[in-house]
Amino acid sequence: MAAAGLGFKFDPEWRITLFTLLLVPLMTGLGFWQLQRAGEKEALATAFELRQARPPAPLHQLWDKPGQEQAYLPVQLRGSFRDGEYFLLDNRTHNRRFGYQVLAIMTLAGDAGTVLVNRGWIAGDPARLTKPDVPAVNGPVAVTGHVYVAPGSPYLLQEQQLQPGWPKLIQAVEMDKLTPPLQALAGPKVFPYVVRIDADAPGALTVDWQVINVSPQKHQGYAVQWFSMAAVLGIFYFLRCSNIWQLFRGTGRQGQ
Repeated sequence: MAAAGLGFKFDPEWRITLFTLLLVPLMTGLGFWQLQRAGEKEALATAFELRQARPPAPLHQLWDKPGQEQAYLPVQLRGSFRDGEYFLLDNRTHNRRFGYQVLAIMTLAGDAGTVLVNRGWIAGDPARLTKPDVPAVNGPVAVTGHVYVAPGSPYLLQEQQLQPGWPKLIQAVEMDKLTPPLQALAGPKVFPYVVRIDADAPGALTVDWQVINVSPQKHQGYAVQWFSMAAVLGIFYFLRCSNIWQLFRGTGRQGQ
C-alpha cells in the first residue's frame, strides 16, 4: 500500500545529465549523417547507371566540358599505347592481394592529344623488390571505357614527387603533377581526366570498378545503430534519474 502513495520523482544527477546531453545529440546527428550519405550514394549509383546507358562518345566531344558533366560518361578512344611508358598507382588491392593499377598513356589517332587510360589492376611483389611485368598492347586499337572524375583531392601524407624514368610509381592521381611529363612525351594537349577501361576492351587487365565503396543499405544500417544507441541511452538516463521503474513495479504488484 505504501507504493500507492508514491508520486513521480525526477532527480537528475549532473554528471549523468552532462554525459547524456553530450552523447544523445551526437549519436542522433551521426544517424542523420549516415542517412544523408545513403542518399548521396543512391544518387551517385543512379547517375552512374543513367550515364552508362548512353552510347560511347568520341573523346573530343567531351574535352572542354566541366568535370561533373563528364563523370562516368562512356567514351570511345582510338590510338596507340606508348610501350613501356606508364604510371603504376601504388597500394591497390584485389581479393586481398597487393598490386597496382596501370595508368597507360594513349596517343590518340590524328594527333588529337593524349589521355591516361587506367587499364585496371595487376599483381605486384609484396616485398617491392621488383615492378610488375605489364603486358604491352601493340598497334592502333579502339578502346571503350568511362571518364573517371575523382570526388575530391587525394589524401597524402607528404607531397608526391615523380621519379625520373618509366614506369613511374605514384601514390595518387594528381593530374596537375602528371600532366607535365605527359606533355614532354606527347605534346601539350592532355585530357584532364583518367579514362577507366572496360573489361572487354583491348589492353584491359583485371577490371572491377566500384562506383561506391559502401552501399546505401550499409549507411542505413549504421544510421539505425546510431539512433538505437541514442534511444537506449535516453531510456537509461530516464530510468536512472527517476522513480518510474519503482512506480511500475509497485503498480504491477498491486494488480496481482
